[in-house]
Amino acid sequence: MTTTRSELPEPVAPMLATAGEPPSGPGWAFEFKWDGVRAVAAAAGDQVGLYSRNGNDITGGYPELAVLSDLVGGRPVLLDGEIVTLDKAGRPNFALLQQRMHVREPSSWLVDRIPISYYVFDLLDLDGRRLLSRSYQQRRELLAELAVDGVSPLVRVPPQYTDVDGRQLLEVARLHGLEGVVAKRLASRYEPGRRSPAWMKTALWCTQEVVVGGWTTGHGHRAGTLGALLLGAYDDHDRLRYLGDVGTGFTDQMLDDLLVRLADLEQPSSPFDEPVPREHARRTHWVRPQLVGEVEYRTLTPDRRLRHAAWRGLRPDKDPVQVRLS
Repeated sequence: MTTTRSELPEPVAPMLATAGEPPSGPGWAFEFKWDGVRAVAAAAGDQVGLYSRNGNDITGGYPELAVLSDLVGGRPVLLDGEIVTLDKAGRPNFALLQQRMHVREPSSWLVDRIPISYYVFDLLDLDGRRLLSRSYQQRRELLAELAVDGVSPLVRVPPQYTDVDGRQLLEVARLHGLEGVVAKRLASRYEPGRRSPAWMKTALWCTQEVVVGGWTTGHGHRAGTLGALLLGAYDDHDRLRYLGDVGTGFTDQMLDDLLVRLADLEQPSSPFDEPVPREHARRTHWVRPQLVGEVEYRTLTPDRRLRHAAWRGLRPDKDPVQVRLS
């Protein structure tokens, strides 16, 4: 009998981690932080469904992950993990993954050129049983029993570490060019959609999801194209606050793609709910706040402006209203 998509386990919003220093003391497990796209995967029979952090169906964008149904032997499962693309040194490369993130039906050429892997770190449903109330330790034990790690290069179960100092593991991440570490309480239940202190993330550099509110024309070698993006994020009162601009980190392909997208969003006035400094507002093309991106930055100024920001790429897996000040 062929399994229908309606029999797939119901997806949930992923549990999120709180930013902070690596915790100390017993009762914690540590994982490396992977620089990719969060995805919840449902499989049952011969069907597979992939869902982004905001619940969008992204199954068609990663056709190679249809292998999940075979790896779990057709059993109904719901997995939580990260889709990553590795560079030649074997490190997750977000810039490479960008070339897959915007494509709903990639060609076989693109699939071969930009291979991806699904790094599974949690098991949320197994054989029709919801596991959300089980402890993290129990869920990881059940995930290990599925025995999907290493069978295919497309699916990995990254290790967890329980007898290490989180600061030492963070240094290992630094030496290998990884994004950071995540600490998870062994006794913690899975809390869908919640940013919980039971999971603590420590990044080696600062990143911020941003909403694009405008853009300026470039000069010199960037004349005639995009010079900088004006960025914002929502505060606790749902006001779009201005975070500054970013003018570095763009490839030529990114610039061309952004100009096309921004042209369709142009509006006559600023979308920010506070005044934008005059030197930044001059000659700005304002746009509806619908594009979400991500930047890397060194620090925030006292007035909450991004300092030394560099563009990392668009985040089609995020909704603008979900973009909050860190």
